[in-house]
Amino acid sequence: MISTLLRRAVTPPAIKEAFSLATPKTDWTRDQISAIYNTPLNDLLFYSQIQHRNHHNPSEIQLCTLLSIKTGGCTEDCKYCAQSTRNPTGLKATKMLDLDQVYEKAKIAKANKSTRFCMGSAWRSMDGRKSALKRIADMVHKINTELGMETCVTLGMINAEQAKSLKESGLTAYNHNIDTSRNHYKNIISTRTFDDRLETIKNVRDAGLKPCTGGILGMGETNEDHIDFIHTLATMEEHPESLPINKLIPIKGTPLADELKTKYKSRNKLSFETILRVIATARLTMPKSIIRLAAGRYTMPESEQLLCFNTGVNAIFTGEKMLTTMCTGWDEDIAMLNKWGFVPMEPFRNEQSQM
Repeated sequence: MISTLLRRAVTPPAIKEAFSLATPKTDWTRDQISAIYNTPLNDLLFYSQIQHRNHHNPSEIQLCTLLSIKTGGCTEDCKYCAQSTRNPTGLKATKMLDLDQVYEKAKIAKANKSTRFCMGSAWRSMDGRKSALKRIADMVHKINTELGMETCVTLGMINAEQAKSLKESGLTAYNHNIDTSRNHYKNIISTRTFDDRLETIKNVRDAGLKPCTGGILGMGETNEDHIDFIHTLATMEEHPESLPINKLIPIKGTPLADELKTKYKSRNKLSFETILRVIATARLTMPKSIIRLAAGRYTMPESEQLLCFNTGVNAIFTGEKMLTTMCTGWDEDIAMLNKWGFVPMEPFRNEQSQM
């Protein structure tokens, strides 16, 4: 039936190629991605849903919970971030939570059907933090072995040795977003280069960890930036295991909150159509990646979230908080998923499907 529908449609060559591949393609050209991104929206969503169903159980949604284990005090100058010491947001820096505090939060997350527990710390890098790295490795090990949950951490830049240490602790994935396109990146961050981010992702992959890397939409970027952003991810040596799509929540005191009203005022506000185009293009070019609606999802009505799931999203962050921004709660999310016929994805599903 699907093949008949595809024959009836005038399918763009790049999308035909996406459907024809036995293994994911990592040499996409920018022109191919541009052609996919600019496909008429109704057709684009149709094609991305087929691709999603070809590679994933469309009824499964991975539930992830994110905990800030060390908030504030970061020396980076990311213009969107409330946790930077350079941004007068009024956020007070805290000490790192201890093992028991983190474990209790993980137990609550598991009781609420989350299967991946993510821990974030507001650091530029792990250099000189050997003791902290050991404590985090202990958290990972305890959560993995006693709760049977997948674990992910985001700790800033890490080198090959640090990545290896985290792998040995049982860590599932490491999050390190590229944030935006290479061209727009310099407008957002100056204290860490785009290539620094790519190097950390390489260190993560080389250690045998799963890279979790995506970006933030709505930072004054253009559609060309969205295409370049996807091109960077889709031409990595291996596609990201998980790809978080964040919708910027402008925070008072951050430079970007002001620049969206001044420097980028002439650019159109991020539209839902644009979010769908990014998701659909990512799904078509990176078919096996888990695509996650991350920060900003709480601003989206259920109808928009359902369309995102149909387009290729198969993971969400759920729980008490998203680092420093709001998050839709477990009860509300479970009710929504039940209404639409979705079920939580089992932990370590990717490993099981490859056995």
